[in-house]
Amino acid sequence: MIDTFLVTEKTTVTAKGDGPSVDLSGAGNRVFLLNLEITNIIEQESIDLTVHGSADGTAWDAKALASFPQKFYRGETPLLLDLTVHPEVKFVRAHWEVARWGRGVETPMFEFAVRMREVPADVLREATAEAKALA
Repeated sequence: MIDTFLVTEKTTVTAKGDGPSVDLSGAGNRVFLLNLEITNIIEQESIDLTVHGSADGTAWDAKALASFPQKFYRGETPLLLDLTVHPEVKFVRAHWEVARWGRGVETPMFEFAVRMREVPADVLREATAEAKALA
C-alpha cells in the first residue's frame, strides 16, 4: 500500500521544479488519491502543479497524467489519479510552475506538499457500486 509524498511537507519553492520520482512497483492498485496542501504564500501569485509518468524513472512523458487546477491561495485540493489505463507507468513525479505579478518583490513563494495515497480495491468497488446505484 503506497502512502507517500510527491512533494514533502513544508517544501518552499520560488521557481519551477520537479519533485523526486516515486516508484509504484509496490502498489497493489493503480488508483491514487493526491492531496495538494498549500500552507504558505504571498499575495498575487499562482502555482500550476502536474503529475508526470515514466516507464523507467529516467525519461519523463511531456504530457501530464493529471493536473491540479491553478491555485492562488492556501488550502487543500484533492485529485484522483487513475493509472489503470497507463500500465507502462512505473514511476511518477510532481512538476510545478509558479508565477507572480503586481507590485513588490517579483519572486513567487509557495510552501506546499503533495501527498499520494493508494486507494484500496475494496473502497473502489464500494464507490463504483454506489455510483451505479445512483445512475
